[in-house]
Amino acid sequence: MKRFQGSTLLDRSFHVSIALKGIDGVLEILGSILLLSGTAGRLNVILTKMAQETLSQDPHDIAATLLLHLSHRFNGSAQYFMIFYLLSHGLAKVILVAALWMNRMWAYPAMILMLLGFIGYQAYRMTFAPSWWLAALTVFDAIIILLTWAEYKKQRSLKIKNAGR
Repeated sequence: MKRFQGSTLLDRSFHVSIALKGIDGVLEILGSILLLSGTAGRLNVILTKMAQETLSQDPHDIAATLLLHLSHRFNGSAQYFMIFYLLSHGLAKVILVAALWMNRMWAYPAMILMLLGFIGYQAYRMTFAPSWWLAALTVFDAIIILLTWAEYKKQRSLKIKNAGR
């Protein structure tokens, strides 16, 4: 655990960003389990109720409007896609974050490749459905790539240095 006592801003930034990705992964897994436990019709009713309650207080609420829009498009095939999407992304993130915490060298390039894949998909989505949220997520992923690369170089040089002793 000595390596987690990094004192530089770069070290702390890397650890915080990786922790956030891990939390995101856990939330995606939990979301997929929730979707798996409900039928499309029941989930549609829940989403609609949530949106309508908020819209009754603020008819211009962007999140509630989006939720209401999504609830009308939610069907069986969309549910299965979301379960697969959330579960696969969540598991990949949790596994890679755990491997990074254990300082597995293979995990650094794997995390970078996974995030590059996410960025590619997010860029594709933004070509037909622009979103400030997706743009912010893309920037965050790019920052994590830079932090992961810097940490990888640091850990690789430490391993080389320690092997020479």
